[in-house]
Amino acid sequence: MRGIPFNIGWKFFLGEPEAPHLTTTNDADWRTVSLPHDWSVELSFDQEKGEACTGYLPGGIAWYRKHFVTDENMAGKKIYLHFDGIYNRASVYCNGKLLRFHPYGYSPFVVDITDFLNPVHEDNVIAVKVDHSRYADSRWYTGSGIYRKVSMHILPKLHIPVWGTFYSTPVVRDDHAIVKGQITVTNASDQDQNFDLIGKIFDPHGNQVASQSITYRIGSNEHDEICMEFTVPYPKRWDIHQPNMYRAEVDIIVGGEVIQREKTSFGIRDFYFDKDKGFFLNGRRTLIKGVCLHHDAGLVGAAVPGDVWRRRLELLKDMGCNAIRTAHNPVSEDFLDLCDEMGFLVQEEFFDEWDNPKDKRKNGEEKFVDYITRGHAEFFREYAKEDLQNTVRRDRNHPCIIQWSIGNEIEWTYPKYNEATGYFGMNASGNYFWTLPPNSKEQIRENIRKIPEDAYDIGKTAKKLADWTRELDTTRPVTANCILPSASYESGYIDALDMVGYSYRRVIYDYGHEHYPDKPIMGTENVGQWHEWKAVLEREFVAGTFIWTGIDHLGEASVQKPWPRKSSNVGLIDLAGFPKPAFHMFKSLWSDEPHIHMVTQQLEKSLYELRDGDLQEKEEGAWQRRLWFWHDVNHHWNYRAGEQIVVEVYSNCDEVSLYLNDSLVGTRYLHEFEDRIYKWLVPFQPGELKAVGKKDGKTVQTAIYTVGSIHGIALQTDKDSVKADLDSVVHVTAQFVDEQGFAITNQEERIDFEVDGPCRILGVDNGSPDSVEDYQKNHVTTHLGRCLMILQGTAPGTITIRARNIRTNVVSNECQVKVIPSSVDLCP
Repeated sequence: MRGIPFNIGWKFFLGEPEAPHLTTTNDADWRTVSLPHDWSVELSFDQEKGEACTGYLPGGIAWYRKHFVTDENMAGKKIYLHFDGIYNRASVYCNGKLLRFHPYGYSPFVVDITDFLNPVHEDNVIAVKVDHSRYADSRWYTGSGIYRKVSMHILPKLHIPVWGTFYSTPVVRDDHAIVKGQITVTNASDQDQNFDLIGKIFDPHGNQVASQSITYRIGSNEHDEICMEFTVPYPKRWDIHQPNMYRAEVDIIVGGEVIQREKTSFGIRDFYFDKDKGFFLNGRRTLIKGVCLHHDAGLVGAAVPGDVWRRRLELLKDMGCNAIRTAHNPVSEDFLDLCDEMGFLVQEEFFDEWDNPKDKRKNGEEKFVDYITRGHAEFFREYAKEDLQNTVRRDRNHPCIIQWSIGNEIEWTYPKYNEATGYFGMNASGNYFWTLPPNSKEQIRENIRKIPEDAYDIGKTAKKLADWTRELDTTRPVTANCILPSASYESGYIDALDMVGYSYRRVIYDYGHEHYPDKPIMGTENVGQWHEWKAVLEREFVAGTFIWTGIDHLGEASVQKPWPRKSSNVGLIDLAGFPKPAFHMFKSLWSDEPHIHMVTQQLEKSLYELRDGDLQEKEEGAWQRRLWFWHDVNHHWNYRAGEQIVVEVYSNCDEVSLYLNDSLVGTRYLHEFEDRIYKWLVPFQPGELKAVGKKDGKTVQTAIYTVGSIHGIALQTDKDSVKADLDSVVHVTAQFVDEQGFAITNQEERIDFEVDGPCRILGVDNGSPDSVEDYQKNHVTTHLGRCLMILQGTAPGTITIRARNIRTNVVSNECQVKVIPSSVDLCP
């Protein structure tokens, strides 16, 4: 995050102490924390104090305070604090004065504290009240607190403000690129100012490749936008997983002295969406292989260290994913930096609610809103423009961003339009998920025409949001995730968009392209099943898809099962970052490298039955309508002798041979399976079950084994050194193994971690949506025989890690991790 880090040495109090905003308040007994900080994830899952929608974790009201001294460098300067995200309803005080109320939990904001600081060498106090007493105000887990970073900006009175630069690349060719710079300059003094503006462009290797200088005069207390243009020879394009990043530097020079140097990273690339041919990046048609992600990361909640996101994004990259949709809100600046660095495309979304609230307990069934479930809708009309435009200003230099999404499934909150489609109401016919609109385009249009306008109209609000976006950026299309596009095409909603995203509406891809041919289309929320991707492959005009979801998120815990449960279990990767079966299906679809993965299930519990000598679906063609939840499968080879076991293999290999104890069971071919799941029926015998696949002359294989009782714990770390800073962590995995060293996935026991050295345990988890054990402990019951611990180094030294199962007295191998110094200390 840009600016001077302002994250260490905050004081925290959960509750409402006396006069917490005043400088005279004694906060010595308050807890000391570093930012980012999420207090909800530190608490216990609680069916009484929490709600399913936000993962049964409580909210509340809390205060943060930070002391700092006005130093000589601040004298005569403008001082700003940049908060990247506070959830939510934040009130910011400086030395007892209320400076800002900021209700939206996901948008960044900047506070000018210049006029409220004490004289040089005197102490100041920043106090922040966070009111998350409405702890069920979202349809997913939000976190509570200053859960993103804070930075300070010390600027001269003549300055480029925070988010004051914007670089775009209107011309990109092999031999040169034109880089356009829009530089905002503010003169906060009472005198006109003459200055030179010198801009330089540096390539990914740090070589200067272009420059421009401008002499300018600006009036007192004014701000101007100054345009610069650079020609970059033979540009290295930013591309998917080839993230070439350039750097722009702009100096403000007064009287021969550089008074400010503003550095901005950006990428050179060109892209467009074609209504008939899909998405093109750098002149190449590219399928968007995307996933939706919420902003939490399991045991760390919403306060996510950079290395946690890096591990998760690396897994998605390995799967073949190339795009992220930030469902359903702006993400952190650090997250977008990672996407720039790793070469992911991003659709950044602004809002889940507009004028009207959603029922947080009943997705898509807007029935009831009470105090604790009142979300951002009550603040939307007053704050939406600022929230949206702050996000665009902060993020528009990120080359990863290819779309701005103004809203998610907003149609549910304007229900008067929905019956016009014929899907709902007394005469409803068909299911909106799987059937074409019962009413014709003309009928829908006429039905909508007859509906009286309300004070808040979906089309008018969409136009406002789209216009506010385009005021700041016209280089990316404005889109939205539409759950009922057949209505939104006629309500004015889609008229405001440059392209349209379909939410679970693959059945009307052809309908939309035929009846509304001028709007590019893509799937922006789709279930993690083969049939969704198949629909994209069969239609050149569909740019791609975003699967719901890439990784399990906390909240939506009432989906599929009641308490005890903390998440919805619809991701391709679980809460602890372990891949699930659907991950392997999509790796077989999205990766060019040969891939193979095997699971098993008893015949009677499977999707299949034996018919005509082969395994067939119990419900013929059911694979074409499977939804979010992957069917129940096992990861082991432990059954009763002779029991009929279905073996499933997910693979992109042209052929797969299955062996049981080195005897060939059979060879099958991918073209035999419409659902792209290889399958055999095998009478169980103990031993080794092995699948061998062949593709493009390459051979890959996987095996599972009949395992015995717990004999050991295999402990592993994802790195052997870690920095002592806020973003550097080590992931420690523990897996039960038997006497042969084979992973045990069908026996669960508690694992206790024993950790020595300069570190902090951020938490433990097993990845299961049904586990409601506290995160903030050093022990956890396994799921699939494994679990995860995340550690953060606090000072230079060596961390020693072991794991133990107390019941069996089994002890793991020992791992050591070196903690190396960092430029950012964890302690004040």
